[in-house]
Amino acid sequence: DDGKILVQSVDFFTPIVDDPYQFGQIAAANALSDIYAMGGKPLFALNIVGFPINDLPKSVLTEILQGGADKAAEAGIPIVGGHSIDDKEPKYGMVVTGEVEEKNLWKNSTAQSGDVLILTKPLGTGIVATAIKKGKASHESIQAATKSMTNLNKTAAEHLANRKVHAVTDVTGFGLLGHLKEMCEASGVSAKIDFGQLNFFTGVRNLAESDIVPSGTKRNLDYVNAFVSFNESLSEVDKLMIADAQTSGGLLIALPADDGEKFLKSFGEPAKIIGDIIEPNEFIISVN
Repeated sequence: DDGKILVQSVDFFTPIVDDPYQFGQIAAANALSDIYAMGGKPLFALNIVGFPINDLPKSVLTEILQGGADKAAEAGIPIVGGHSIDDKEPKYGMVVTGEVEEKNLWKNSTAQSGDVLILTKPLGTGIVATAIKKGKASHESIQAATKSMTNLNKTAAEHLANRKVHAVTDVTGFGLLGHLKEMCEASGVSAKIDFGQLNFFTGVRNLAESDIVPSGTKRNLDYVNAFVSFNESLSEVDKLMIADAQTSGGLLIALPADDGEKFLKSFGEPAKIIGDIIEPNEFIISVN
């Protein structure tokens, strides 16, 4: 109406950290992320809950929901209802409704050759989450990954608002390469990634070298091998790290170089230019 359109997204998953409150925060931030990736403003949310009500204390559910509520409040929206079921394993997430001016809608299908690629968060949440489940994650790794996953992409989206944005997507389960492939295919372009410019959470390499890697990350790598050209200098561990399945990851942004530099100057770390959009060639993505 009046040039505005509704945007909606839904996401939920099982716990990836031990703390129920933080799990609620992460799940909410993850669900909100798609709205920010479209340039939208969240309006309200609905809870989705699965919980073993006879096996775990109700206080655990209270903490999960409080984490989600607090993160929704940070986003400036109410949670207006939801639905819960008795389930063997806890699950939590949200349906989020937002709005955006149609002329300002960001798509993942309009990247242009010559754009720089910016990623706003480090990689490695999937590997760290697997290490948490196995009791192998360091306190430093847990703290860094949890802080990143609970951070809303709201601030990054706000700093992009006055830039000439060509394409945006958020990096989640398909990993950086999977989501970049979607962007490139839909836009009719290819991409180059500089592995040396990628940020990873502390301890991710050591964990990957110890084969503490989620099955989703390994499936991602199997999938991307068909359309990604990896430099011969990159090891199997390097490839797994860049293919890692993310939760509540950063925004992947394609925009002109000048606008990219202005965004980095205003938003700051940990956002970095990680590569470029190029004319289509033999491989959809090249990683050097």
